[in-house]
Amino acid sequence: MSRAFALRRSFKLSGTGKHPFAYKFFHSTQLLHQEQINTITNEKTKGILGNQNLEEQLRKLRILLQQHRIENAKGILSTLIHKTSVSELYTQFQASPTKPIYSDLLLMVYLESKLINEAQELYYLIRNDKKFPSLSCFNVFLESLNSLRMYKKTLEVFCDVMNWGIRVDRFSYGKAIQSAVKVGDLGKALELLGCMRRGRLNPNEFVYNVVIGGLCKEKRVVEARKLFDEMLERRIGPSKVTYNILMDGYCKVGKLDEAFKLREKMKSDNVEPNIVTFNTLLSGLCKSGKMEEVDCVVEEMKGYGFVPDGFTYSILFDGHSRCDDVNSSLVLYEEAVKKGVQLNEYTSSVLLNGLCKKGKTDKAVEILKKMMENGLTPTEVLFNTVLSGYCKEGNMEKAYSTIDEMEISGVKPSCVTFNTLIAKFCELGMMKDAKEWLRKMLEKPVSPTVQTYNILIDGYGRKRDFVRCFEILEEMESNGVKPNVITYGTLINSLCKDGRLLEADVVLNDMINRAVKPNAQVYNMLIDGHCMRGTMSNAFLCFEKMLESDIETTLVTYNTLINGFCKKGMIKEAEDLAAHILVKGLTPDVITYNSLISAYSDAGDTEKCFQTYEKMKTSGIKPTMNTIHPLIRVSKKGKNGLVLIEKIVQEMSRMDLSPDRVVYNELIHCYALHGEVQKSLAMHVEMVERGIPSDKRTFNSLVMVRLNEGKCQEAKDLVDQMKANNIVPNDETYNILVEGHCKLKDFSGAHIWYREMVDNGLLPVANICNELLSGLREEGRLQEAQIICSEMSSKGIEACNTTEDLSATGSK
Repeated sequence: MSRAFALRRSFKLSGTGKHPFAYKFFHSTQLLHQEQINTITNEKTKGILGNQNLEEQLRKLRILLQQHRIENAKGILSTLIHKTSVSELYTQFQASPTKPIYSDLLLMVYLESKLINEAQELYYLIRNDKKFPSLSCFNVFLESLNSLRMYKKTLEVFCDVMNWGIRVDRFSYGKAIQSAVKVGDLGKALELLGCMRRGRLNPNEFVYNVVIGGLCKEKRVVEARKLFDEMLERRIGPSKVTYNILMDGYCKVGKLDEAFKLREKMKSDNVEPNIVTFNTLLSGLCKSGKMEEVDCVVEEMKGYGFVPDGFTYSILFDGHSRCDDVNSSLVLYEEAVKKGVQLNEYTSSVLLNGLCKKGKTDKAVEILKKMMENGLTPTEVLFNTVLSGYCKEGNMEKAYSTIDEMEISGVKPSCVTFNTLIAKFCELGMMKDAKEWLRKMLEKPVSPTVQTYNILIDGYGRKRDFVRCFEILEEMESNGVKPNVITYGTLINSLCKDGRLLEADVVLNDMINRAVKPNAQVYNMLIDGHCMRGTMSNAFLCFEKMLESDIETTLVTYNTLINGFCKKGMIKEAEDLAAHILVKGLTPDVITYNSLISAYSDAGDTEKCFQTYEKMKTSGIKPTMNTIHPLIRVSKKGKNGLVLIEKIVQEMSRMDLSPDRVVYNELIHCYALHGEVQKSLAMHVEMVERGIPSDKRTFNSLVMVRLNEGKCQEAKDLVDQMKANNIVPNDETYNILVEGHCKLKDFSGAHIWYREMVDNGLLPVANICNELLSGLREEGRLQEAQIICSEMSSKGIEACNTTEDLSATGSK
């Protein structure tokens, strides 16, 4: 037998212990086998002993429950729940008369031990047996779920109980209603409130407060007030919490008068305010910019013995910031320092942010240093606020030094820090610097987020460097960062603005293939891009694709398409879409109406223009200057143009709309055409007084006015003024000058303007040229006339006076 064969055979027999070769080489096998047997035996012994111990514990438990010694029973269960499964413990008392008490006790022990998953398992075991815990135990279960923010589960359990027809109490309803409000299902909360009323369970203050709070959060203050009044009718006295909730609701929707009326009612009902009451009112005043009333509330607050806290100061700092009153913020800060008020990070950031927004970043840094000296712990948020301020000011050197200060202070720059700098460089188009700071970011090391890449794609997109944009998309993928809807939307927006609609469509398809669902904004960008190009069929295809994808169309979608159709003169299609807005449950806005009015104006349909304008006003939509411009354009074409324009201007005054340059130009021009010299000049004076600079059209109309008056020198002065203002006279200017001088029989003056016009590469219209030729011929200036005629002919303009006519006139 070969050695190799013997080895193989020995390995085969090694487990039998019969072969001497096997024993020689594997003598430890028997010992190992014996150890395994001992282990198994010990485990079995332990299992038997464990079962015996469990039986003993359960026997004791039964005795204790029969003797109603609940606390002792609870002690045993508190030990068993960590050693025995839920189902095993539950089934032990299956046939025992103490089963209901035992089930309740077991559920309570799980809840008190914070074992919510086990508690849920037990609850459903009880329910599967078509049993129900005691109401008190059930309420503790609901309370536990609610306190752990398991609001959906709370509602699910409560609705299960209701479906079984089990009567619950006010507490159960309270927890269910609170959960419904927390998940944002106010409809369910109100439904449950109705169930309480029908079941003759009077809602308590807690329930009312929860629902009123939910309604106020959604700005449904009218409904919230009805519930408040219902409380009063049911003689449930609202507490300061109720008043504060409703006052806050009024403040958030800007109904400050109602908030202060409620405060007066609070006084008359002898309900004592707290600091939240005053902070709520102060917040409402500050957000509405009513800083003059703030001091009165602060004084009243102090009268009740309340000292303004950090949150009070943050509200006041924010109020002054909204009113651009930096000085008052600084005075307030000094006051807080003198009073020894410790401003926390949030309050400090509000103050610093307000200063930075107004370009006072240096002052913000000075204050931050003082705060840090007084014990404020510097944070990333505070430094980032300062950094953002310097970036807004364009002071990049100080922005860099802010990052150095961060690191010296032991605060590590975050992704937000680097994103702020990179975003600024992208905004400035300084993509090399943006790339450099991305490199520094990686060196720190701070990993770029999807926001970082989105900023870069936007920056390169603005520079039309789309190759780099696509490279960044690849980098994101390779770095494990998934592009989101903003990533693709940013790229699509840049492509659309550059007219690269084919590439934009490709990106959209890639986006969908990668399971990133486009939103309405992405489709709106594409639709707008096609509308700008005038390819309405493609725009409408995008619209249909949007509908097929179950993406909710917005008013912006419809307005974009309507505007596109209007610009193409496709009024019927625009009207059909406008009608569909109402079908979708949306409301046309000023943009919708302005697009239609502009289209009717371009089509010369005065009647529809004004019909749509009236409909717009009756719908409660205030016209804008973009409404007025097309109305004036269409009005001036009619017989009573000036009358209509004056009427529109009067309406503008009633609507607090100030005329802009376009309106003034139309008025000046119309008055000039109708020979209303003084009115035309008065309009120009008013225009100048309002700080609206004159443009080419203004000067052309004024030149016409002066020539109508026969004031040629004043007309020339206006042309000189145009030139001094770097406004180059155009062919219309010269046509007015030549024609005006011709009408005044000043053909020499007309000829001078004609020569300047030609020297500037411009030519008069044929009829004005003929007037000049006729005048020169009458004055015997045939050579000049012949030159003009030759010039016109060489430019392809056929004047009525030919060279032969002029020669014939000369021979006579």
